Amino acid sequence: MKEHQLQVRVRYSETDQMGVVYHGNYLPYFEIGRVEWLRNHGISYKSMEESGVALPIVNINISYKKPARYDDLLTVITKLKKQSSVKIEFECKIQSENRELLTTADFILVFVDLKTGKPMLPPSNIKAIIDSMELLEN
Repeated sequence: MKEHQLQVRVRYSETDQMGVVYHGNYLPYFEIGRVEWLRNHGISYKSMEESGVALPIVNINISYKKPARYDDLLTVITKLKKQSSVKIEFECKIQSENRELLTTADFILVFVDLKTGKPMLPPSNIKAIIDSMELLEN
């Protein structure tokens, strides 16, 4: 359950003149993957923010292997890599319909108190979900 998959179809507006997905448009695909990973584990990003917790990205590492093109059906795979202290790390990849690896990315996000703008420990409900995943894995 550490991994979540979803499909997204490349829209024309996400491509350049050659019909190739513009490099900056991979970030929204990965964001959808992370938000849906949270939702799939019972965590609403909206509710989290309403309770005063944000989860901004502090580091991204993306590797482009092969291009995605207009109208391709992509699979976005989001996997929890680890959670430590105030950080949570995700390992992500995008595959083509025939399972070719197109793009990989690693994200580090930090739990932040919206009132103070300072890093904070994850809320207890999120920590419990992550801890239960680690127990199932061992």
